[in-house]
Parts: sequence; structure tokens; C-alpha cells
Amino acid sequence: MNAPVLSAEAVTKSYWLGKREIPILKGVDLAVQRGEMVALLGASGAGKSTLLHVLGLLDAPTTGRVLYDGNQVHDLKVTERARLRHQHVGFVFQFYHLIPELTALQNVLLTRMMQCSVAQYWRQRKATRQEAESILGDVGLSSRLLHRPSELSGGERQRVAIARALLQNPRVVLADEPTGNLDSETADGVMDLLFRINRERQLAFLLVTHNEELAKRCHRVVRLRDGVVVN
Repeated sequence: MNAPVLSAEAVTKSYWLGKREIPILKGVDLAVQRGEMVALLGASGAGKSTLLHVLGLLDAPTTGRVLYDGNQVHDLKVTERARLRHQHVGFVFQFYHLIPELTALQNVLLTRMMQCSVAQYWRQRKATRQEAESILGDVGLSSRLLHRPSELSGGERQRVAIARALLQNPRVVLADEPTGNLDSETADGVMDLLFRINRERQLAFLLVTHNEELAKRCHRVVRLRDGVVVN
């Protein structure tokens, strides 16, 4: 059997408040396979967002290991970890994190600009633009390419964020409450889109949510309680 796309082994994470240590993650073991949609549930403060930040290489574990395709990643140099994060992981957040001055297309293109040098991007710019336009069309935004975030609905902004993540051609998408800021009808549309992407691209998803009904649609549910996986 192939190694998981993403896995955590005995991961702990603590923060310090003065001289006081505050443990958040207390020994998390988790594996996500290619093409798997995993829901991560837990009460506020259970450590879900912290775990996503550690798995996505935005933060380092205090102890334990994170592995991509079976290879440990946190002993890599900072530049190598950053390159791996850009190439391997797509992020979708609750509040979109779009640049307000940029159009939908420019927001999506920005992720590719961050992956390569100016010279490399310049050589690839036409093909990259075509790819970005194609992905935006695939998420239903062909007619909204030149609109800025303030001109888009909440669901459309989240679709831009999803397209931005997909332009990276990631192996896994980490989604932190991607529908938490949307009304129920719009949220259903965004989740239908994510499930379609999961099926068509065989992308692995780790989806943080409080929604039990949404979690039931996933291949597997993992619950985090007091910093540990309980099922």
C-alpha cells in the first residue's frame, strides 16, 4: 500500500505564556490517503486549527513528526519546507484571505507567482493565465474573472479561494471551516463543489467543520478532543 499523502505521528504542540506552558496538541496520530475526504470535528479549543497549521507547515510541532508521502518534512531547511508547502498543500480558509485590490483572476494567479522566480513566471505567464481561467471556469466563475472581492458574493469569494488552491496542483487540500461564513444554501453549493473536485481529481481533503451532517458525507470522520484524536 502506498504511503499516506499526509500523516502525523505523535504530534504535540505547546505555546508559552510567560513561564507557563500551554499544551494544545497532546500526541496526534493521523493519516490521510490519496483521494480521501476526511472530516475533522471537535469543540472550539480542541486544537483543530493548530493541527492544520502544523500539518500544512505553517508551524512546527513541538515533538512528533509530520510526513508527506512517507517522508519527514520538519527537518528540511526553511526554504525547502516553503517550496514543499507551495507544491504539496492547498489551503482554503473560512474568511477567504483574498487581496481586495486584485481581481478574482489576479488573486488566483498570485499563488503561482509565489512559487517561482519572476523570470520563470514571465516565461509561463500565458499558459498560467489559461490554466487559471480554466480553473475559475470549472468552479463556476467564468463571467467573474475581472471582479474584485468586494464585487463578489461570499460563495463566489470562497470559489476564488478554492481555485487559488487548485492552481498549485496540490496533493492535499486543508480546509478550515470553508463554509462557516456562508448561509446554508451557499454552503451546500461550495461543499458540492469540493466533493466534485475530490472525486474528479482524486485529491485528499482534510476538512475542519462543526457540521455533523456535512461530516457524514465524508469518507471518514476524525474527532479531536482535548488535543488528541479519540476515534
